[in-house]
Amino acid sequence: MPRHEDQNTAIRDQFGKQAEGYARLVRSKADPSFTRYVEALQLTNHDEVLDVGCGTGLLSLSLAGIAKHVTGIDLTPEMLQQARALQSELKIGNVDWQQGDILPLPFQDDAFSIVLTKATFHHLANPAAVLAQMIRVCEPGGRISVSDLTPDPTKAASFDQVEKLRDPSHVHAMPAEVLRNMGRKARLEELAFWQSGTALPLESVLATSFPDPGNLERVRELYRQDVISGQDRLGMSAREENGQILVTYPMTTLVWKRSSAAAN
Repeated sequence: MPRHEDQNTAIRDQFGKQAEGYARLVRSKADPSFTRYVEALQLTNHDEVLDVGCGTGLLSLSLAGIAKHVTGIDLTPEMLQQARALQSELKIGNVDWQQGDILPLPFQDDAFSIVLTKATFHHLANPAAVLAQMIRVCEPGGRISVSDLTPDPTKAASFDQVEKLRDPSHVHAMPAEVLRNMGRKARLEELAFWQSGTALPLESVLATSFPDPGNLERVRELYRQDVISGQDRLGMSAREENGQILVTYPMTTLVWKRSSAAAN
């Protein structure tokens, strides 16, 4: 497992390069579960929301249409530059951005009524410690949510292998039940759980990737072989359609309620 500081360096390197392409990719795909997400969060116009690892800001800005205020924090300045540009384009005022580390989170205890993160835990050296920080800054009775990549347990090792080749900032994607148990251990009350996935062209994903020299073609070949075998060894339902390979990243979303007994 990498040290936190070393992993931060890898994240800044990768997402500094990825920022512009990643912003285009995520905007190109509507989130079909967004309404379900808002309902599970019990989001209202009274909520102060913290988006941990907010990236290019699409989720923060989407939630800002309902919430009282949203704060987005991210380690990578280039990602926040994309977030600010999108905020200006959409003319949304009730969102603030903060550049900085998320371990620890630079906010007071009980500062937010909703604390969430999406597609960050698989980049973290110590996701349990970050969840503890999310609990700390969430008020009792508030909601906490984690959405992340969650491969089939029998395919997690192969999933991690190909993702580390594609993106050196990838650490480990936890199977859904492992992520779920993390909430249980923290004494969070589970409010919602669901799994989803959106098919993406492999080449669109690779266009946002900056692997070590020589690894891009290795990734392509691994996916080609997975399609040919038909066995889904990599856990991303790779298939060929109209001459291109499509991959589906398995995602799990959990929403919890923080009780006064929750560990932090």
